[in-house]
Amino acid sequence: MPRTHSIAAIPGDGIGPEVIDAGLEVLDAVAARDGRFSLKVVRYDWGSDYYRKHGQFLPADAMAWLRTADAIYFGAVGDPNIPDHVTLWGLRLPICQGLDQYANVRPTRILPGITSPLRDVGTGDLDWVIVRENSEGEYAGQGGRSHRGFPEEVATEVAIFTRRGVERIMRFAFALADSRAAKHLTVVTKSNAQRYGMVFWDEIASLVSRDFPHVLWERELVDAMTMRMVRRPKTIDTVVATNLHADILSDLAAALAGSLGIAPTGNIDPERRSPSMFEPIHGSAFDITGQGIANPVGAFWTASMMLEHLGEKEAAGVVMRAVEHVCAAGVMTPDLGGKATTAEVTRAVCEAVRGLNR
Repeated sequence: MPRTHSIAAIPGDGIGPEVIDAGLEVLDAVAARDGRFSLKVVRYDWGSDYYRKHGQFLPADAMAWLRTADAIYFGAVGDPNIPDHVTLWGLRLPICQGLDQYANVRPTRILPGITSPLRDVGTGDLDWVIVRENSEGEYAGQGGRSHRGFPEEVATEVAIFTRRGVERIMRFAFALADSRAAKHLTVVTKSNAQRYGMVFWDEIASLVSRDFPHVLWERELVDAMTMRMVRRPKTIDTVVATNLHADILSDLAAALAGSLGIAPTGNIDPERRSPSMFEPIHGSAFDITGQGIANPVGAFWTASMMLEHLGEKEAAGVVMRAVEHVCAAGVMTPDLGGKATTAEVTRAVCEAVRGLNR
């Protein structure tokens, strides 16, 4: 009897529904091909339209509903008529923090057929995984504003780093690096200027490294890391950084791989106490919403990560092989220099899924 995986789909805003619908088509295709598992998808209409109707992005019992799922498939949040900090703190961050999805994993590589903006860098030359601490740091939500409107108005944004939080993300990153062929980890901080929190990161990285003797690790300052990603991409494999630093570095990584439209991410609870959430990182992109040209590749790659997390490793590989086949054939959306629509790319990937040799 086929295994059943329960998926909570939150399409969200902008192009979110377009790419999530495309991803669900591909997931249906790979489940039908495999025959050993099925997906039970429950859609939640939480997003900016829900906020306008109800004054909040999530109902009070949202976490209870999400905990009934095996995984969450998330589109995007963001609306040009609602401040970004309201949307982010209203939907995505409450889920990540409420379910303690403390490891944000962002793989990056140049897919076949896609040209990197980097000179003389092609498929196989850039293959990174960026691990982002996803529960505290600069996005801990600590701080405030006082004396609003007066000359002495003050705003504080406090970065919180706990020994438990830093050690668990370091252990996750070292273990991930240990599982990859290069066995190489770069710990990114800004410890020359931020002498408390970032030195704390460096110290804990050194302690954790003793439990991973086969991993070659190093420290890099975040500003130097941006230059290294552009000038010496082949020297990078696995990266771990704070919530803010990895957020920025992973967008640069996606651009260097060809487009934000192809980049996936997983918000992971490694202990599996709660469902993990998988999302493309491109955002709601209201400038192209409804035009039928949103790049669904990020949603497909995200779906592959979700399948692997659910234990369907073979199906996850089929999805990525299908995506690579379609990209290599030049069936791509305009952000990658192609002329295909979202629907055409989706159809091509579904056909590839059904047609790939076993």
